[in-house]
Amino acid sequence: MIVIVVIFAYLGLVLIVGTVSHKFFRGTGEDYFVASRTIGPFVLLMSLFGTNMTAFSILGASGEAYHRGIGVFALMASSTALVAPCIFFFVGTRLWVIGKRHGYFTQVQYFRERWNNDGFGLLLFFVIVALIVPYLLIGVMGGGITLHQITNEQIPQWLGGLVVCTVVFIYVCYGGVRGTAWANTFQTLVFMTLGGATFFFIVHKMGGFSASLAQVAPDLLVRGNHVEPLELLTYTCIPLSVGMFPHIFMHWLTAKSARTFRYPVMWYPICVAIVWVPSVLLGILGSVEVPGLKGPEANSVLVQMIQRHAPGVLAGFLGAGVFAAIMSSLDSQSLSIGSMFTHDIIRHYRVSFDPATRELSERGQVLVGRLFVFGILCLTYLLSLVLNRSIFKLAVWSFTGFAALFPIIIAALFWKRSTKYGAFASIISVMVLWIYFFIQGWETPGYTVGGTGIMPVAVIFAVSTVAMIIGSLISKPPDSDVVQKFFSTGVEQTES
Repeated sequence: MIVIVVIFAYLGLVLIVGTVSHKFFRGTGEDYFVASRTIGPFVLLMSLFGTNMTAFSILGASGEAYHRGIGVFALMASSTALVAPCIFFFVGTRLWVIGKRHGYFTQVQYFRERWNNDGFGLLLFFVIVALIVPYLLIGVMGGGITLHQITNEQIPQWLGGLVVCTVVFIYVCYGGVRGTAWANTFQTLVFMTLGGATFFFIVHKMGGFSASLAQVAPDLLVRGNHVEPLELLTYTCIPLSVGMFPHIFMHWLTAKSARTFRYPVMWYPICVAIVWVPSVLLGILGSVEVPGLKGPEANSVLVQMIQRHAPGVLAGFLGAGVFAAIMSSLDSQSLSIGSMFTHDIIRHYRVSFDPATRELSERGQVLVGRLFVFGILCLTYLLSLVLNRSIFKLAVWSFTGFAALFPIIIAALFWKRSTKYGAFASIISVMVLWIYFFIQGWETPGYTVGGTGIMPVAVIFAVSTVAMIIGSLISKPPDSDVVQKFFSTGVEQTES
């Protein structure tokens, strides 16, 4: 019972942090969706890191390491630590400049005007929403698993997922992106601190680091046959997804200035190591402590180890750390697509506008965003009740789609000759190939293209790039007005 009290006390504290920010709410759509572009470097770092480290990095990483060993760290963590800061610097800062200059709130607004085509913006909206749902899903599933396991199954898994959705919905709707950024900062500090504490406490209970590793099967401590070389190489494409995540884009736009990005660029790799090293090692140790878990059952290995070695109040605190990682992603993801729906569908197509002003009021923008967040969380929750899949693999499929869209943002920012036809060809190739590989690999554990070890993301990314290049070169060059708007000297320079 005490574990339940501690966890719910933590959830209440998160609600307080998220809703206190409402005192600073200016009552405008810009403040609700991008915090009036006033977020500083430390909060931006915590927001970007927290929203990118979901149940995938805590439960998913430990569950995958349970089966495949130490190589899981090389698959995602090491490449993310290098790729993500580069994207923040070369892509994020430029998009911040463009977003501030033209008043953008979403990716779709930028791409629609960059290629001067409504149809592309609409297609991109639906593709992004479809790809973000699996990402949302792993957060809801992770919350349900955590609360179910850590309370000795006193709370059913469906109720745990419902609690997570409810708490996130309340502070996202009340505090907007500022509330989300504050809550993310708090929760990121919580799960980074408690994640390390969990690792050292459990290892101590197992007799120390050397003694505990000595009990692990040797093949889990080397890459061995668990991770093929081509799989390891092509997995490096997955972190490119950071450049197309709508929640990352949203947080980029909240920055006070381009200099605000210096903390995320410098400190992101260290943050990745702080979270991923304990998660992977605890998953490996779990193969000794909790043997015999099959497939998606390994999602719960970290929580089961906490339950075994940290009873009572401590288990509640450590469970709260897992919840912190889960909710720090779920909030930003749901708010970002709420922002997209508001600006890219309702406002752009003038749905339910005031006939007198032909504009959606500031209050109306906020209301529409809140309603869409509610709808998408409901959909995600219902899906969590019927799906039982590996959190790690669900995330990888979501990341695969976003990573394959990365050539679109690179072409938009750096290639003046890119056209809407190239962009259409690129996104359609991603849709077709993603669906094909998803069907092929959904029921096949460890699926790679043709059994070669090559991950589907590498193939889809390559085809997407070629489609962008060919589609652009065989079509008419973009209008000079568009090129001037996005490639003028003033736009290219990074503002301080």
